[in-house]
Amino acid sequence: MHIVSVINYKGGVGKTTVTANIASELAYRGKKVLLIDTDAQASLTFSFLTPDDWDTNYKATKTIKSWFDAISQSKEPPSLTDFVITPPAVNRIVARNGGKIDLICSHLGLINVDLELATLLGGVNLPAAKRNYLKVHGQLRQALATVAAEAEYDIVLIDCPPNFNIVTKNAIVASEQILIPAKPDYLSTLGIDYLQRSVRELVKDFNEFAGPEDQDLHISPQILGVIFTMIQIYDGQPIAAQRQFIAQTKRLGVPTLANNFRENKTIFADAPQNLMPVVLTGYSSNSHSDIVQEIERVVDEFSTLLGGV
Repeated sequence: MHIVSVINYKGGVGKTTVTANIASELAYRGKKVLLIDTDAQASLTFSFLTPDDWDTNYKATKTIKSWFDAISQSKEPPSLTDFVITPPAVNRIVARNGGKIDLICSHLGLINVDLELATLLGGVNLPAAKRNYLKVHGQLRQALATVAAEAEYDIVLIDCPPNFNIVTKNAIVASEQILIPAKPDYLSTLGIDYLQRSVRELVKDFNEFAGPEDQDLHISPQILGVIFTMIQIYDGQPIAAQRQFIAQTKRLGVPTLANNFRENKTIFADAPQNLMPVVLTGYSSNSHSDIVQEIERVVDEFSTLLGGV
């Protein structure tokens, strides 16, 4: 079971669009996908469920916030599988090929969970502080290890918030790979190097606190690559202004996917209202067809980079 976190410090870069479409194309190819929405904006959740459905059926007890709430109250958290739902609209499509998309919803109140989890850090002495650090930041990793034993998912995609709080660190600690969606502009690419340093620091601290005697606890998440979004195409390639930032990112030494998501506000903006990612919707134009084919190539490359999904 592959576990991939999708993150960028900058919001508005198409992170949820990338996550939803990669997941849907993989499921259409017969894979079983678990999505975990850890962004308080809940955009991924509302890409597959209506707000009314979420409010009526899931808000109170079936979100990732409910799971983290148990931890912040110093309780043994329930199994993550207790919070899994199967969105009906998208699964009517992907089930035809034997695929499946399950989802753990986010909650608008998730933004407050970080403060509650922070109260569990620290300790009366250094060994206690280290144990608490490992416990708090390793909860999602431990829970997903149980999921791997209980359910047959090919991949877990975690949609992270645009920050590096305790919830995000839980996702990184649990992950084998990190995918970074980025719009090729100054602000969106500015934080990529900082994100790399933050991940390295988290890995260093976590492994040092685990110590040499607990090698099984050590983590080593890798940057799978940067995937560029909102690409404006001219003469068959990104416009010159965007090529500048793509080249700049490559000079950082960060892996960069060869395929990308082009910009089309109309097609991508309508998808959440229909509860169906673009890659699964019928072609409405030649532009739509081109976009779907590009997403399919993204997923081909993504699968190859993972060593097969």
